[in-house]
Amino acid sequence: MSDRQISQHFETLAIHAGNTADPLTGAVVPPIYQVSTYKQDGVGGLRGGYEYSRSANPTRTALEENLAALEGGRRGLAFASGLAAEDCLLRTLLSPGDHVVIPNDAYGGTFRLFDKVVSRWGVEWSVADTSDPAAVRAAITPKTKAVWVETPSNPLLGITDIAAVAQITRDAGARLVVDNTFATPYLQQPLALGADVVVHSLTKYMGGHSDVVGGALIAGDAALGEELAYHQNAMGAVAGPFDSWLVLRGAKTLAVRMDRHSENATKVAEMLSRHARVTQVLYPGLPEHPGHEVAAKQMKAFGGMVSFRVRGGEEAAVEVCNRAKVFTLGESLGGVESLIEHPGRMTHASAAGSALEVPGDLVRLSVGIENVDDLLEDLQQALG
Repeated sequence: MSDRQISQHFETLAIHAGNTADPLTGAVVPPIYQVSTYKQDGVGGLRGGYEYSRSANPTRTALEENLAALEGGRRGLAFASGLAAEDCLLRTLLSPGDHVVIPNDAYGGTFRLFDKVVSRWGVEWSVADTSDPAAVRAAITPKTKAVWVETPSNPLLGITDIAAVAQITRDAGARLVVDNTFATPYLQQPLALGADVVVHSLTKYMGGHSDVVGGALIAGDAALGEELAYHQNAMGAVAGPFDSWLVLRGAKTLAVRMDRHSENATKVAEMLSRHARVTQVLYPGLPEHPGHEVAAKQMKAFGGMVSFRVRGGEEAAVEVCNRAKVFTLGESLGGVESLIEHPGRMTHASAAGSALEVPGDLVRLSVGIENVDDLLEDLQQALG
């Protein structure tokens, strides 16, 4: 029975896709196949297609099938980290001399990968405001092979119209890559909107409990999926079986967690927008957000990430981070616990001095699933 025969409903797919009962014992949770190699049925006779766990592992296979089903893709691939997934994707799509359009607001590690690693390989890149389709069109050159989008973006929560940019990218003969980490497949389906491949840091909402590091690629086209799978095996930065099992477990509760994350974040954003020490709140769920209408069109809800700017500049923003008590000062995001950080000095320090540099007065929140009244009270005391 295929995943699509199980159900078309996300919540059911999240629990059942890839999660076949163990044929030996009937265990309803796939086992952790902590194994490196497999006994073959004669030379070249692979049992179930398994020979070596870099190439394939049953626990990782279960996760990859689950990811493909949730994103509505043809092939899912799990990696050791989000950046490992990005590296595999770029080396699959690009050759020296090619060009990529990247967003003017993106995860600092993604920018570092382009700026310090991929560029040494002879790949060119330029920056565009991907929330403006005309700016994307203007940034594309005859050498452009990919357009990279984050929506919502990190850390300024910008919104890109995926369908509009997909059409522009397709007309140029390039591929559209969408980092769907902030939204997750529960809130947003980039492949259905025209994207070619989706990127995830599984460390974040997909895992959901701050206890695993992982990444993923989901391809909408079977041929691209095969190319990515070849490079995944050739390069080897695969997700281990225990990490795969942890993400597979996290995916089962993704829908209920994202509902609560979004509900709490909306209340946090509304409170911050009324606070005298806050000069700007960046949350696509607020009607005044410039991307609100696009977000409402392509997202089910607005997610759990909120950024805001503090009156008094960078030192005031750092002070707010240090004063928080329920919100834990830390990098990363997407766990059940709420986190607070200063992007300019933490997650986005690598973008300092570039077109992606973030404001010094910016604070980023990953709003967890605690009681929202406790979160509101903590932010109010932290702001003073």
